[in-house]
Amino acid sequence: MEMNEDNLTQRTTRRPTREVAIGGVKIGGENPVAIQSMCNTDTRNIAATVNQIKALTAAGCDIVRVAVPDQPAAEAISAIRSQIEIPLVADIHFDYHLALTAIAKGIDKLRINPGNIGGREKVHAVVAAAKERGIPIRIGVNGGSLEKDLLIQYGGPTAEALVASAERHMAYLLEDDFHDIVVSMKSSDVLTTIEAYTLFSEKYDYPVHLGVTEAGILKSAAIKSSIALGHLLLAGIGDTMRVSVTGDPVSEVETAQSILKAVGRYSAKRPTVDVVSCPTCGRTEIDLIGIAKEMNKRLAQVEKDIKVAVMGCVVNGPGEGKEADIGVAGGKGKGVLFKKGKVFKTVNESEIIDALMTEIDKM
Repeated sequence: MEMNEDNLTQRTTRRPTREVAIGGVKIGGENPVAIQSMCNTDTRNIAATVNQIKALTAAGCDIVRVAVPDQPAAEAISAIRSQIEIPLVADIHFDYHLALTAIAKGIDKLRINPGNIGGREKVHAVVAAAKERGIPIRIGVNGGSLEKDLLIQYGGPTAEALVASAERHMAYLLEDDFHDIVVSMKSSDVLTTIEAYTLFSEKYDYPVHLGVTEAGILKSAAIKSSIALGHLLLAGIGDTMRVSVTGDPVSEVETAQSILKAVGRYSAKRPTVDVVSCPTCGRTEIDLIGIAKEMNKRLAQVEKDIKVAVMGCVVNGPGEGKEADIGVAGGKGKGVLFKKGKVFKTVNESEIIDALMTEIDKM
């Protein structure tokens, strides 16, 4: 299909969803996409959990989730909540008592599947408590734990099966006229994830939490999530998102930020530097890879809304980096510094990093 301005606008327009408040963060409606992560600490270890949440907050996380496998973990919610700034979500399975305790202890959102926490009376008790406190509920459907009858009916963990499971759990909440609902339908398969969220968003206006489950270590998770979540975001689907990584959860936040920036959906709490760099080729005569790595490292904590280009050669460098606020194009053992594509200084290779940082500090 030929790409024109109308096509691009159509692809990048947000699909309208209901607005839901999670503590001090609103999602859905016209609100920006919120970045989520999940602690991999033992929730009962309050100090470790709080420290990890603070690190996630500093990295730009908007909402954080903790596992609540037992009563001591549920009891720890109040102590954790009192020491952090961002909304806290309790991840609960099977035991409705844990949901009631988490609500009483000040949780900002529940992640439960109503059909898994017992009979109708237990669901009603949780919904009543959530209504009273204004706490939303995320229905979290996962391709690896679908109901057996749906697996048989749909022939496996298909997109249709994921949506059917979400609808089944939604019905429990809707019976109680509860509508502060967020839905996720995660699969470890990229295409299934895309299809499930697309099908759901065509039928409902409840906000959705995007994610590819069991996505693997950072490289695998970044690739799978970039494809699936990038596709959905460009289609206007997605109100919150998590990049699931086997590793440091801070990397989840950083990868999510990169995806949102790439599709024009990033809304930063603080200004951040965008670094663009070329892949290098046979014309490169400086250690561009080393320079790019060091610049990314130094600029990670710089709070300025600027774009920095690190380019390999003077043939295309200034031209390719003309949209950057400042940048460098390599020469033979030298670097040509430019602003908005206009060269203003030449320095030796060993001076490139310091010279760029000096100029950036002035900006």
